[in-house]
Amino acid sequence: MEHTGPLSGIRVLELSLALTGPYIGALFADQGADVVKIERPDIGDILRWIGPSVNGLSAVFRVCNRGKQSIAVDIRTDAGRDIALELAAQADVVIQNFRPGVAERLGLGYDNVVAINPGVVYLSLSGFGEVGPYRERSAYDTVIQAYGGVASSQADPGVGEPIFLQQVLADKVTALYASQAVTAALLARANGRGGQHVHVSMVDAVVSFLWTDATGNEVLLDADGSQPSSFTSGFKPFHFVDGWGVVTPISDSDFTGMCRALDVPGADDPRLATADLRNQHRPLMAQVLESCYAGAEKLTVEEATARFEAEDVPYAMIVPPDELPNDPHAIEMGLFVEADDPVVGRTRIPRHPALFDGTPAQLAGAAPALGEHTTDVLVRLGRCDQESELRQSGIIAG
Repeated sequence: MEHTGPLSGIRVLELSLALTGPYIGALFADQGADVVKIERPDIGDILRWIGPSVNGLSAVFRVCNRGKQSIAVDIRTDAGRDIALELAAQADVVIQNFRPGVAERLGLGYDNVVAINPGVVYLSLSGFGEVGPYRERSAYDTVIQAYGGVASSQADPGVGEPIFLQQVLADKVTALYASQAVTAALLARANGRGGQHVHVSMVDAVVSFLWTDATGNEVLLDADGSQPSSFTSGFKPFHFVDGWGVVTPISDSDFTGMCRALDVPGADDPRLATADLRNQHRPLMAQVLESCYAGAEKLTVEEATARFEAEDVPYAMIVPPDELPNDPHAIEMGLFVEADDPVVGRTRIPRHPALFDGTPAQLAGAAPALGEHTTDVLVRLGRCDQESELRQSGIIAG
C-alpha cells in the first residue's frame, strides 16, 4: 500500500549512527519518507548492541531505525564513497552526524553533495558545534547534559550534586529540533528558495530547550535572584497510602482546590489569594505545602483521584512505563501499537506522536538487519554487476 504521509515521495540518505540522526530518520519514515541508512559493513550502527535486546537486536535500535533500508558500505573506500554519493545525488535530504570535518575528509561533505545535487537539504549534526575550542570533542548525551546545564539544573538542593536525567535527553531534543529544521528547509525549497545546508548542534538544542523555562535569573539579568531560576524548582510528588501523584497548582483556583482536596487550611487565607501574594508570603506558602504533603499521606490513590477530580485541579498519578499501556486513557487514545517483529518478536511502541488528518503518518515497519537492502540498492543504482567484486573486497556486506 502506498504511504500517504506528509513526507511521502521524499528520499532521505542517513549517514548517521547512535540516536540523534537515526531518530530523525525514524520520524521521517513514519511520515512516509524513503530512508536509506548506510552502515559500516563490520558492526553497523553501534546502537544495535546497546541496551535490552532480543536475538541480537536492541530495543533502542528497533525504535530508532524502523522502516528504513540498511546498506552496509565502507564509505572510507573510494568505491564505497562513490556509492554514497550516487545515493546522495538522488536524495532530497542527507543526514550526517560525524565530527566536524570528517564528512569533508571522506568526500561526503555538503560541498561534495551539492555539486551533484543542488537542491539537497543537507543536515550536519554535531555535539559542540562546528566552531570554537570544543568542536573536536566527542559528544555523548551525558557530556552535553553536563556542559549545557541540564545536570546542574537538576542538582540536589541539599548537597548540590548535579543529577543526570536517566535518558538520552540531549540526543532526543536535538533530533526534534533538527527534524523541524529539515522540514522547514524542505518547505523553503518547495517555495522556490532552493536547497541548503542546515547545522544543528546538541549544545544549541539543549541550551535552547533548557533556557525556555529553567533559567529565569539567567534570562532576566536585572532580576534580584530571590526566586529559583526554574519556576518548577522544588516540585516533589505526593505520597499517598498506596501510590504517588502530583498536583501542579498554577492558577489561584488550582491552589485553593488542592488545599480543599487535601483538607488543608490555606484556601481561604487572604495572604495566599493570588499568585503574587503567594510569592510575597513564601514562608507561609511553604508551610501550607508541607501540610498538603502530610494530608496526601492519609488518602489512597482512589480517594485522592476523586477529590482532585471534584476540585478540577491539574493532577496525575505517577504511572510507571510498564503500567501505562494498560491505563484506560492510554488505551482509548491508542497510544501504543503492538506488532510482531521478525527478529525480536512481540513489540510495543508508541504511535507516531503527530496526528495528520489529511496525510496520516503511521509507524514504519521493522528495523532492518545490517545490510539487509544492500543488493536492492545496488540494483537501483545499476551496480548489480559489481556486487560480487564489492563483496569480495569487503566494501559492502549484507
